[in-house]
Amino acid sequence: MAAESLPCYVLENLFSYLDINDLRNCSLVCKSWYKFLNDENNDVWRLHCVRKLAEEALKSDILSNCPTYKAKLRAFYHAWNPNDCSRNIYIKPNGFTLHRNPVAQSTDGCRGKLGFKQGRHCWEVVWEGPLGTIAVIGLATKTANMQIHGYSALLGTDDQSWGWNLVDNHLLHNGDSQGNFPLLNNAPKYQVGERIRVILDCDDNTLAFEKNYEFLGVAFRGLPNDTQLYPSVSAVYGNTEVTMVYLGQPLDG
Repeated sequence: MAAESLPCYVLENLFSYLDINDLRNCSLVCKSWYKFLNDENNDVWRLHCVRKLAEEALKSDILSNCPTYKAKLRAFYHAWNPNDCSRNIYIKPNGFTLHRNPVAQSTDGCRGKLGFKQGRHCWEVVWEGPLGTIAVIGLATKTANMQIHGYSALLGTDDQSWGWNLVDNHLLHNGDSQGNFPLLNNAPKYQVGERIRVILDCDDNTLAFEKNYEFLGVAFRGLPNDTQLYPSVSAVYGNTEVTMVYLGQPLDG
């Protein structure tokens, strides 16, 4: 039987047992397979979600801005990396939230599982515990430190990372303050639970932020275009938690 004539129930059973890379290859076989897999809410993507994602993540509102099963699965593959963080941080069972243990005289960070070197990308960050004296979100290369003795911004303390300190609204890179952000008179400080969207444009080499769906402007320009840049965070407050959800390509306007 020709590939394009296989009925949907056969495709569903076949594709539900393949891994993600194989599904990507299958979408290139013929138009009917591409059309079938292009439905991001079909049972194939639902079954992969159920197998990969924690029930807690699927039932909570963590993934409320990922409207399809495929988008939820994509977010999981971009979530915080449990193997690329400070020893004082662990990833909670939901797979999207990091928890910083109450360790004194330490600043602790975490990177996402996947970095970016091309294209446009957007992810959402929600700080779900006290900020403490320093709470920074931004970007880091693979070589940037994810743990340092004492209390510091960590992100932005070298030339391998870029950070926005939510406590004092300062931008940080290469050990220096790059000015206030956003550029508003008496800009409001971050309130725990607010949603921040981080927008990375690797084609234009910029990093921008939104808060509560309001565009705050471009924070950094001239980002490197020859190295992978990873979603990153650093924290100093014990038991604070930070959730990160990858949303895909940002929507303009």
